[in-house]
Amino acid sequence: MFESFFPRPKLFFNSLIVYIIITAAIWFGFGAEIGSFLGFELRPSDAEPIVGISFFFTPNFFWLYLYFASCTLVFWAIWQKIAPHKWHLWSILGSAFILFTTYFGVQVSVAINHWRRPFGDLLQNALQGEEGIVALNFYDLFIIFAQIAFMAVILFTVTRFFVSHYVFRWRTAMNDYYLAQWPRVRHVEGASQRIQEDTMRFASIVEGLGVSIVDSIMTLFAFLPILWGLSQYVTVFPLVGEIPAPLMSAVIFWSLLGTFLMVVVGIKLPGLYFRNQRVEAAFRKELVLGEDNEKRGQPITLTELFTNVRRNYFRLYFHYFYFNVARSFYLQADNIFVYVILVPTIVAAKITYGILQQILTAFGQVSNSFQFLVNSWPTIVELLSIHKRLQSFEAAIADRPLPKIDQDYLAGRED
Repeated sequence: MFESFFPRPKLFFNSLIVYIIITAAIWFGFGAEIGSFLGFELRPSDAEPIVGISFFFTPNFFWLYLYFASCTLVFWAIWQKIAPHKWHLWSILGSAFILFTTYFGVQVSVAINHWRRPFGDLLQNALQGEEGIVALNFYDLFIIFAQIAFMAVILFTVTRFFVSHYVFRWRTAMNDYYLAQWPRVRHVEGASQRIQEDTMRFASIVEGLGVSIVDSIMTLFAFLPILWGLSQYVTVFPLVGEIPAPLMSAVIFWSLLGTFLMVVVGIKLPGLYFRNQRVEAAFRKELVLGEDNEKRGQPITLTELFTNVRRNYFRLYFHYFYFNVARSFYLQADNIFVYVILVPTIVAAKITYGILQQILTAFGQVSNSFQFLVNSWPTIVELLSIHKRLQSFEAAIADRPLPKIDQDYLAGRED
């Protein structure tokens, strides 16, 4: 799955993690000094946020663009020297481009969040009948929003277009890798399905899930400082009273609670999805063989195979029942959680409507990022099951023992 697309995957990803840590440490530790030395007139971190399209064209952003591009090219050049790979342009530079556009997309959300305060305060003042507010004040802010939104539309379209090509290249790499082993694995159960369908589904899921993971991580980096800054307006929570960094503490607690809940109630689902693919493949294979051989596809055999399909689906439905109950309760509670913890602050009139809108947006962004498993667990389950199938397929290619779940299935131990 990974060797076909990335050079020496284990070493590559481990070195990538180390490289990211080093470059991030340099950026946060000495980035401002290096940027100033190179001639960038950087704005201080505590400066008033810029509202509008010019937010993206400050010296700070230009310095970040240059730093990211330089680090990416250095990493790519090193790996081109260490282990040249057929797909290096897509797997390394393509991945870096996706990271950059995803980060830029998160910054669009930050820009919109900056816009919410002046708009919310203007709206509140207008509703209270404050003098001097005219329609032109709103239209000016609408134009600023339209500029930011236009950039968001272009960026979203370009990113999705590129990611679609990226994952199809990955599927092509897997397809070529497995087809080269076809003479050795054609006898493996479901070999044709694994090469055609599983690689296709793996690629399509990675397209959505992979971008969502990157987006969640980038959102955390962008909005955690904002949420930290907004915590100054919130001093007291219901029941618990005063706590350090209240908004940060609340979002981390709430998100970890939901993640833990989903992992516990959904732990059975990946294995059931895997077995579901096995029994479906066995039933489909017997039907296909019966088309050309009258001795195959007999009613008794087909009935027995479909009974296995039915049994596994009913078990899947049962486990999904209580999983959906827990997930739905949590998501419904999530809709009002931030309002509940802000009640003392709202009642004490310590924030304006514009600040409230900023808190709601920042809290929602960070919460959704931390709740990635909650929101994407069904898709993750499907991806894990496909990974298990391809992993067992690769074990057969390399003449290694099958994974335990395959051995249990073949031995009839489905629990």
